[in-house]
Amino acid sequence: MRYFKMNGCGNDFVIIDARSRGSLPLSQTQAQAIADRDTGLGCDQVIAIERSIRGDAYMRIWNSNGGEVDACGNATRCVAWLLMEEGGSASRRIETPAGMLYAERRGEKVISVDMGSPLLRWEEIPLSRAMDTVRLDFEAGGLDGPGAVNMGNPHAIFFVNDVRAVPIESLGPKIENDPLFPQRVNVGFAEVRSQKQLRLRTWERGTGLTKACGTGACASVVAAHRQGRTDRTVEVLTDGGSLEIEWRAGDDRVLMTGPIELEATGDVPAT
Repeated sequence: MRYFKMNGCGNDFVIIDARSRGSLPLSQTQAQAIADRDTGLGCDQVIAIERSIRGDAYMRIWNSNGGEVDACGNATRCVAWLLMEEGGSASRRIETPAGMLYAERRGEKVISVDMGSPLLRWEEIPLSRAMDTVRLDFEAGGLDGPGAVNMGNPHAIFFVNDVRAVPIESLGPKIENDPLFPQRVNVGFAEVRSQKQLRLRTWERGTGLTKACGTGACASVVAAHRQGRTDRTVEVLTDGGSLEIEWRAGDDRVLMTGPIELEATGDVPAT
């Protein structure tokens, strides 16, 4: 099978087209081997494009630790671009474990994805006990009051004065595995620069610190607006680039727009 090495704002993927065989049942060990940056192809997430009855394709996602997750916004934009290129269409429907996602072309290598409505109740995040998700009653490393949002994946977003001063590599895994989050959690650290701009760094569960996180960017804008920190349309600056996030008031949908890059293609090695 062919693979495509791609990234969205530096968040990189090995995307395997498995439609010829219908599906790609990777084991945890196989996914880890592909994602390994020393001995494998190297990536934040391994993605399979599979056949779908309801959409143009079905997308499966494995984090670099081999665990499957339900959503990945930047990978969705990359997969959508591949499908648009082969079919000549300006839009695609991609089925994921988190639901159907709709993608549109906004430029030569700029893709917008409707990520759906955010889940905001405590049991939808999910949390281990009832709590106001606008500002969680939670503290770690001197930081407190994060907003909690589920955008297909659970996120806790802390708002900080200087994102570069936060010891993310040590703090991230502690929060990720805190008992408050029974399915673990992605941890965002956001610096509000204006009503229309955030600087975000994200510790992704099962992967670690990445250059960008699409669902994290969406969650950060939802959390920031709920706390009165930003507007509904915000530029999110990540380590790998810029994403535009719009949380629409009319229909509650979150739209993410940003660039993608095709780095290489090849044949999937035996694992």
